[in-house]
Amino acid sequence: MSLRQIAVYGAGGFARETAWLVQSCNVYEDLYRVVCFIDDDPATHGTLINGVPSMSLQATCQQFPEAAVVIGVGAPLTRQKIAEKVAAAGLYFATIVHPKTEMSEWIEIGEGTVICAGNILTTNIVLGQQVQINLDCTVGHDVVMGDYTTLAPGAHISGWVHFGKRVYVGTGAVVLQGMQDAPLTIGDDAVIGAGAVVTKPVPPGVTMVGIPAKPLQKG
Repeated sequence: MSLRQIAVYGAGGFARETAWLVQSCNVYEDLYRVVCFIDDDPATHGTLINGVPSMSLQATCQQFPEAAVVIGVGAPLTRQKIAEKVAAAGLYFATIVHPKTEMSEWIEIGEGTVICAGNILTTNIVLGQQVQINLDCTVGHDVVMGDYTTLAPGAHISGWVHFGKRVYVGTGAVVLQGMQDAPLTIGDDAVIGAGAVVTKPVPPGVTMVGIPAKPLQKG
């Protein structure tokens, strides 16, 4: 059986972690082969990153036209722009879930989503496209995550929380539960700071910090 070719978009720290994630999915059976990193910096092209060649998007299309792309970039808006660029180039996306993820069968996972090792997802959860859930997070029942949402390592999301698009939840942050008839909502493009504890709905575009979390004062 031929292995599915994977191209990882990015060449930074999380991209290298994503390549390792893909490779470690072969622990029980051979599924994937990371064929290249895609980097927009020409200075990296032709070099090896952890033994894997770095090249442009155009070169990837030419050399690996059957490869599926996994985006190794944590910033939600940047990831959206990359996804649009990849789709315009005619490539498609792989959805990667590490085998050391615990989750029920009642979970919807959108295309291009990446779920790293050590996560627990319970039941009746909906993940949009290009969601990233980094190491050791928990996601409770009836959570909805909009496209391009990112959970940094160790984030904990209680039940009945609804995220908009491009939300970033920092390392170790906690979002407390909403209710069935009144889910706790996190608006589009909101940022939850590392270690913050969110107890109330968050408006779009607002950065929340502290315990309990409050809007970051600018200036």
